[in-house]
Amino acid sequence: MRYLRIMAATAVASFALVWLWVATMPMAFMDPEYASFRAKSIMLDRCDLGQAIILGDSRAAADIIPARLPITVTNLAIGGGEAIEAYAALTRALACPDAPRLVIISLDPGHFARPDLFWERSVRFGFVSGQDLITLRDLSRETGDLSIYAGHGHDGLPLALRDLLERSRFPPLYFASLAHGVGLLRWWHNHRLLKAALAARGHYPFGTQPGSDVVAFDGHLPTFRPLPILDRYFDKMLALLAARGIESRFIAMPVNEATWRNVQPAMRMAFAAYLSGYERRYPLFHVDPDLMPHWPNRFFGDEFCHLNPDGAERFSARLSQRLQAAPPSTQNEAQNGWLSETARDASLSVVPISKRGS
Repeated sequence: MRYLRIMAATAVASFALVWLWVATMPMAFMDPEYASFRAKSIMLDRCDLGQAIILGDSRAAADIIPARLPITVTNLAIGGGEAIEAYAALTRALACPDAPRLVIISLDPGHFARPDLFWERSVRFGFVSGQDLITLRDLSRETGDLSIYAGHGHDGLPLALRDLLERSRFPPLYFASLAHGVGLLRWWHNHRLLKAALAARGHYPFGTQPGSDVVAFDGHLPTFRPLPILDRYFDKMLALLAARGIESRFIAMPVNEATWRNVQPAMRMAFAAYLSGYERRYPLFHVDPDLMPHWPNRFFGDEFCHLNPDGAERFSARLSQRLQAAPPSTQNEAQNGWLSETARDASLSVVPISKRGS
């Protein structure tokens, strides 16, 4: 009996030590992308944001290099990011004494239309808080859309219990990361990545190949239909910006030619109509007209249409020029496609504002 008590006490103590390690030392074992998420959280905590922030998904995280822009910008876009994470980051940014004067938003169509990596990255990496999960729960019930809140792979656990385990960093949830990192071997590499992401003001690369001709998810969407929960968050984000009198711009990231050739015109036009409706509703929200700039395959580094380093440099240089000028005010200017690699094709991807549906 004594032996069993010792065994039980040892097991409990060991589990408690692992739990303490998981809660306090994530840099030692988490996946490498965790360091980039952590850098963005640190900049938000420090209110080290500058004049503008970027909110969005991994394409924006990889494609926009703040150091190449004419103003101080912090890139808060994250891998798998959707309007939920963008809203969470925005509320934290607006709590700072010096709020940004401009917010650049960039989300590809797929990140309005389907769940992505909310639980696997945004929650596990600590980018969203327990309060953010409560807000998601309540809004999911209001909209009747549990597609993201319910998630997948929670093994039939009651959702309230799942939330509690996630917020408390229950060790079994991190088993894969602990196993791959052997508990501590990622510490040095992750700290190097953290330092690099902080120095780059949140920019971090994804694909680095010298080209990709793989068709990304955009090329497989038959139409554009946003999830109700993501639409609600997008609306909340724009309403919050409007209430604070802050200008925002929606800027789409380029896709490769392979994806462009497979994109359904109906999907592209529905996406344009959706954003145009919000542009009419919120006067400080501006949508740049080319919602699917298409660049040669050689500028992309992987199958997800992340620009490689050369492509990111070119895109950021063009964005820098754009930020120094006024947004297009006429249909003719809009059709020039200021961020398109091939301006003569830009008009094919633009639905004139005067003709867009709501």
